[in-house]
Amino acid sequence: MTLTSKWNFPTTVLFGPGRVGELPAVLASAGIARPLFVTDPGLAKLPVVADTLAILDKAGVEYAVFSDVRPNPVESNLAAGIQAFKSGNHDGVIAFGGGSALDLGKLVAFQAGQSRPIWDFEDVGDWWTRADSAAIAPVIAVPTTAGTGSEVGRAGVLTNEVTHTKKVIFHPKMLPVTVIADPELTVGMPKMITAGTGMDALAHCLEAYCAPGYHPMADGIALEGIRLVLENLPRAYADGTDIEARAHMMSAAAMGATAFQKGLGAIHSLSHPIGALYDTHHGMTNALFMPYVLDFNRPVIEERIERLAAYCGISGGFDGFRSKIMDLRTELSVPSTLRDLIPGLRMDDARRDLIAEMAIVDPTAGGNPVELTKEAALALLEKSM
Repeated sequence: MTLTSKWNFPTTVLFGPGRVGELPAVLASAGIARPLFVTDPGLAKLPVVADTLAILDKAGVEYAVFSDVRPNPVESNLAAGIQAFKSGNHDGVIAFGGGSALDLGKLVAFQAGQSRPIWDFEDVGDWWTRADSAAIAPVIAVPTTAGTGSEVGRAGVLTNEVTHTKKVIFHPKMLPVTVIADPELTVGMPKMITAGTGMDALAHCLEAYCAPGYHPMADGIALEGIRLVLENLPRAYADGTDIEARAHMMSAAAMGATAFQKGLGAIHSLSHPIGALYDTHHGMTNALFMPYVLDFNRPVIEERIERLAAYCGISGGFDGFRSKIMDLRTELSVPSTLRDLIPGLRMDDARRDLIAEMAIVDPTAGGNPVELTKEAALALLEKSM
């Protein structure tokens, strides 16, 4: 293991119940006078958005709402968002919602001032340096789910509608200037979304903890994030009004996204093509693949998982931790197989080959502690069926 590494940590986070009320002051501090409020179409119809917009109205903030955001955002959503941003002469973005809205809001703020295609800024090498940094608009992130941690991330995921592949677009200035993490905004999440987003946070922490490389701070953050999820996700799922559990889950989500700068792995590299091709919920797809990838990586990660289990008070080492994951999946009604997740699924050899090929070139595959070959991806896919 090399001891040479690079560490990055999040932006300013205003955490706690009721802090969404500070949104006008946060906008003023960021120099945003006319924000574009980016959210998803389902959330746009709910009281949580109306109540937040009322805060802006009371403060006399001029804004417009954009909600053409798919659960797995695509390039046409981005194009529509940029059009709304430019036509409204906006000078910043409020990204409000779950991972899809947060990602798209960040991408709109990033891409609206660029002259090159969005795919020129994929998270490959130093491609981010191609961007005009001065043309990137500021973002205020307000998460309403506890999962992706996109609010503290410097990237956004976008699906290429031509190739049906998910791409990670990266630039350091995509990091929101301020995050308002108000657990009261997550109270209205349906059980399925609570479960799926929570398992996404767990996948982020777990894969970051298992990724190779030297990053002891990320390891420590991931370790505590896993504990918070295991102890609080069942509580939040059972009682959506449990603010303490909701707050701990919101912390765990941000911790996962902070930790995974160390790396992700095969859970995500398999989940990404399934989400791109079948439009599945990302967190639920991660949860489905989790035990199979744990088994695949066991020869390399068993000692680390034993330490993790001990920290979380789980007996039985690796097997005990795996059983805990399986019990959690059952408690949260996570689909056991891809056929449960995607009713009526038919997958011929050509489609399986395509998914395996997509998985091994996904940018997260390189962080897996065991090399993800095409044969291994096909075997994991078969187990998940």
